[in-house]
Amino acid sequence: MADALDALEASLPISTNGQVKETTSSKSSVTVSKPIPYTFDLGNLLVNDANPLPPNPSPAHLSSAARDCAQALINQLLTTCPITSSSDGVHMTLPPPTTPLPREKPLPTEKEKTQWEKFAAKKGIKDKKKEGKLVFDEETQEWVPKWGYKGRNKDGEGDWIVEVDEKKESKGVKGNEVGVGSEGRRERKEKARRNERSQRANERRGREKGNGAGGGG
Repeated sequence: MADALDALEASLPISTNGQVKETTSSKSSVTVSKPIPYTFDLGNLLVNDANPLPPNPSPAHLSSAARDCAQALINQLLTTCPITSSSDGVHMTLPPPTTPLPREKPLPTEKEKTQWEKFAAKKGIKDKKKEGKLVFDEETQEWVPKWGYKGRNKDGEGDWIVEVDEKKESKGVKGNEVGVGSEGRRERKEKARRNERSQRANERRGREKGNGAGGGG
């Protein structure tokens, strides 16, 4: 670590104890002095220069002012921010930013709640924790899919003997008997169709409400 810090100090025009090194080269001095002191936001790597520019400044004047700002920012970083060394290299820890920056895009609008979400919020119903696509079958001691081919939602449809619901049996029409397995498949498909119709109705209501809000503006 000591070798890395020594190499860093040797390559920079300022020592790690905050003292600016003297330079005898023809390059600009690392010491920057202005009538109005700079202010800094090191978390955003920002330097504010309140010193006025002359009317119609030349490119050379603008370049000199920009160089002084950059040099002052580097000096401030090296004298105030902690520098550490690790196996990944030399690191500098910046303080938290102090200048609030504007958003590039507007805040996202809140998504319209579905009928179920409104009902659940009113009744205090919380969403179930999302689980995987497999469920453990205690009878076969295997993991099986919840839906689809050999899914648990089809349990009982292939059984050769099942318990009959007396209420449903009493409502049946004579001469039009339907197998219990077929009845289970029909109920499952009808439930899926009801869910699809409800989803389309929710989407239609959301679009109509969105169009109404847009037309009112």
